[in-house]
Amino acid sequence: VIAGLKAGVSVAEATRLMAQSFCLAGVEDAKVDARALLCHALHLDRARLVADSERILEAREIAAISALAARRLKREPVSRIRGSKEFWTLTLSVTPAVLTPRPETETVVEAALDAVNRNGLKMEKLHILDIGTGSGALLLALLSELPNAVGTGTDVSAEAIAVARGNAERNGLAARCTFVECDIAQDVEGPFDLIVSNPPYIPRGEIASLAPEVRDYAPTVALDGGHDGLDAYRAIAGVAHGLLAPGGRLVVELGAGQEPA
Repeated sequence: VIAGLKAGVSVAEATRLMAQSFCLAGVEDAKVDARALLCHALHLDRARLVADSERILEAREIAAISALAARRLKREPVSRIRGSKEFWTLTLSVTPAVLTPRPETETVVEAALDAVNRNGLKMEKLHILDIGTGSGALLLALLSELPNAVGTGTDVSAEAIAVARGNAERNGLAARCTFVECDIAQDVEGPFDLIVSNPPYIPRGEIASLAPEVRDYAPTVALDGGHDGLDAYRAIAGVAHGLLAPGGRLVVELGAGQEPA
């Protein structure tokens, strides 16, 4: 798959060959991705990869690296290949059933915590709702920062709920959250002190023009926001007042350019 990647090359040379190949294929962070996949294939952390840079790779290691590289060249995201993604301070399992949580989405966590801290509520037993929880990223990040909070995550996908539940268990947060398979917040009852959501917000007609990493590998249900991208916001706005406690907050992620609407 990658020219020159054969037994006898060093870790550093394998990194260079992979990065070069990814770059030619249009992968944005070619070098970062090459390093991440090498770490995964060789079961090393980043520091060890650097320390081992001159080590000569064995044939079986080259085979493992080549298999991962082939997947990345088909534009499968690194997080999917590795099966996990770091978000906030957590490591979350990701599968084809959920969106890979993105660094930009951490701004929702920041905004929610800012509101909580400003009101001196960090140690209170807050009730949190995460609508369209996916991997559980938003809810679990907030629970990790708010030691007495409890939460509910909803998702229309049973497979996504299973991923979120697994992530809660792996991160030691399962005792403080429940997950409900439903549309928006159909089967949950408030009041909630905090509602967060990163809903589908891509206008249906624009999905085909997304980067292949998203278009070909993300679940469509997590992307498709209807004709103008705002269907989920209308649905959330319709139920938020009935679910929020007095003085409660709703924090949502928006697509670029959607704020005025």
